[in-house]
Amino acid sequence: MSEQETYSLSFLELLAQQYPSIQAASMAIINHSAYLNLPKGTENFISDVHGEYEAFLHVLKNGSGSIRRKIEEIFANSLLEKEKRNFATLIYYPEQKLPLILQEVPDKAEWYRITLFRLIKLCRSVASKYTRTAVREALPDDFAFIIEELLHEQEGVENKQEYYQSIIDTIISTDQANAFIVAMAQLIQRLAIARLHVIGDVYDRGPGAHIIMDKLLDYHAVDVQWGNHDILWMGAAAGSEACLANVIRICLRYGNMETLENGYAVSLLPLASFAMEHYADDPCTQFAPKETAEEFTTNELQLMSKMHKAITMIQLKVEAQIIQRRKQFVMNDRLLLHKIDFDKGTICLDGQEHPLLDTHFPTIDPRNPYTLTEKEQLVLEKLRLSFANSERLQRHVRFLYSKGSLYLIYNGNLLYHGCIAMKPDGSFASVRVDGKTYRAKGFMDRLDRLARQAYFAADPELKQYGLDVMWYLWSGDRSPLFGKEKMATFERYFLADPATHAEGKNAYYALRDKPETAVKILREFGLDPKTARIINGHVPVQVKKGESPVKANGRLIVIDGGFSKAYQDKTGIAGYTLIHNSYGFLLASHAPFESTQKAIEEALDIHSKTEILEANYHRIRVRDTDEGCRIQAKIRQLEALLEAYREGLIKEQ
Repeated sequence: MSEQETYSLSFLELLAQQYPSIQAASMAIINHSAYLNLPKGTENFISDVHGEYEAFLHVLKNGSGSIRRKIEEIFANSLLEKEKRNFATLIYYPEQKLPLILQEVPDKAEWYRITLFRLIKLCRSVASKYTRTAVREALPDDFAFIIEELLHEQEGVENKQEYYQSIIDTIISTDQANAFIVAMAQLIQRLAIARLHVIGDVYDRGPGAHIIMDKLLDYHAVDVQWGNHDILWMGAAAGSEACLANVIRICLRYGNMETLENGYAVSLLPLASFAMEHYADDPCTQFAPKETAEEFTTNELQLMSKMHKAITMIQLKVEAQIIQRRKQFVMNDRLLLHKIDFDKGTICLDGQEHPLLDTHFPTIDPRNPYTLTEKEQLVLEKLRLSFANSERLQRHVRFLYSKGSLYLIYNGNLLYHGCIAMKPDGSFASVRVDGKTYRAKGFMDRLDRLARQAYFAADPELKQYGLDVMWYLWSGDRSPLFGKEKMATFERYFLADPATHAEGKNAYYALRDKPETAVKILREFGLDPKTARIINGHVPVQVKKGESPVKANGRLIVIDGGFSKAYQDKTGIAGYTLIHNSYGFLLASHAPFESTQKAIEEALDIHSKTEILEANYHRIRVRDTDEGCRIQAKIRQLEALLEAYREGLIKEQ
C-alpha cells in the first residue's frame, strides 16, 4: 500500500492548498526534519506564587538563574564579578539600569560598543536552540532586521567585518543604543524560557496577583494548572456567591486589598455600609486582619474587622445553601449554624459542647439560620455585579480558562496543583456524581468540564451546577485542589479548642513519598512510570525541617517552596523553580527577594541553588517531545502529498 493511501485524497487536496508544488512540499519536509534535531527548548515550572509579583517577575527575567549561568560560561575569564552582576542586572531591568550605569561611564560610545558586542554574543548562545524562523518571530519590530543580521553574521569573517562594525557604530551614532540594548535584553529574556508552566495559585496572600496575570497574558508560551485559590477567583468572576464571599473574606483576613480594589476596581462600599450598620458597636475582635500593612489607620482596621465579620456570616449562609441543594457533595457536617445555642453562646460538635468566642449574631434568625436577610442579599448582588463588570478580572479569568486546566500532560510529565484523592490503603477514592462513579483521571476530567460550564453555559440550571462545583473544588473533601477532610472556617473563627481547627489531609499526602503511588497515578493517566514524572504544588515543602521536594524515588516533585512571604518561615526558602532543558531536570531553590529597587540599584540577583535531578546521557532533541511527535506526523502527511504529486493523483498548482 502506497503512503498516500493512509490519508484520504480530499485531505491531501486540502494540504496541497498550503503546499502547492513538489518543491514546496519537499522544502517543508527538509525544514521540519532539520528542526527535529535541534535541542528541546527550556521549560520552566513555577508554583504557588500567591501574588508575590516582584519575585515572580524577577525569576522570569533571569530565567530561574539560567541567564546568569550563561554569563558565567561565556564571560568567566573576561569580566570581573561586579561586571557580571551589572551586566546581568542590565539584561533583567534595562530601562531602569541604563541611566544608573551611564552616570558612571566616562566614554559612553565605547561602553555602548562593548556592551552591544557582549549582548549579541550572549543572545547568540541563548538563540542557538531555535530555528531562524522562531527567533525571527520573537524579534522586536523596530530592530528585527538589524538584530537578525547581527545574530547570524560572524564578525571574524574578513568580508563582513567592516559591515558588522558599521552596524554597531551606526546604532550608537543615531542615538539608538539605549533602545537597542532594551530590545536585546528583552529578547534574551524571552529566549531563555521556551515555555512556562504555572502549577497553580497565582492569587491571594501577596499584593500583585493582577500584575502577575497581566504578565502571563502577554507571555509567549504558557499554561496554567488551576490552583484552589485561582478557582476561587474564577468562580467569583463567573458569579458564584460562595466563591465571591470567600475571596473577599480572605482579602480582609490578611489585610490585602490591593488586588481586589486597585487591581480589579471591585467596590466594597456596599459591604462597608452594611457592616457599619449591623456591627457598629461590635469590636469584631476575632476578625481583626492577620497581616496588616503600616498604611492602615486604627479606624480603617476597625472597619475591615467589621466587614470581615459581615462577609464571613454571609459566606457561611450561602455555602450552606449549596450543601443543602447538592446532596451529592456529602458535606452536611459543614452545616453548623443550626447547632448553635444562641441563649447559652455555645455549640455542640460531636457530642461536646464548646463556648463560642463571639456570640453577637445580629443577622442570624435562629429559626432559619441559613437564610440571608434582605440587606445581605442586596449586598451580595451589588458585589456580584462589581465582579462581573470588572473588565480586567474578566479578561484574566478568560485567559485562565483558555490556557488553564485541572491537569496537563506535557512532554511526558503530569502536572497538577493539588492531589489525586486516595484512600489510606493506596486505592483511588471514588465519587458518585449524577448516577456515575468517577475516580482519579475520570473525576478530574469531569470537574474540568463543569468548571468551564460555570463560566460559559447559557442554560441557567447548568451554569448554577457549574458554579456550585467551583465552590466544591475550593473546599470539598474529594476535591483534587483542596485535599483535606473539611474547611474549618467556622471553627477557626469561633472556637478556642485547636483540636476543632484540624482539617485532616487526604491520604495522598502520606502516600506520595512511596514510588508505588507515583507509578499508580502515572499509569492512571496513561504515562510510562519509567520515564514520566509528576510535578505538583499546593503544600509548601518544609526544607528547614529536612523535607525534600523530590519524592517517590524522583517520580514526584513538589515545587511549592514558599514564594509567598507568609510561608517562608515554614519552608526556610523563598520558592522553587523546576527547569527541564535538553540536558535533563534541574531544581532551583531561591533565597528571599528583597525588592526590585534593590535588585536594580545594587545589582542584587535572587541567590539560587541549583540541583541536578536528572542528567541525560543523550541530549533531548525536539523529536523526543510532544511538539516533535506533531512534526513527525506532519512530515508523514507531507510525504504522502509528495507521493501523490509524483503519481499524478494531485496536480501542482
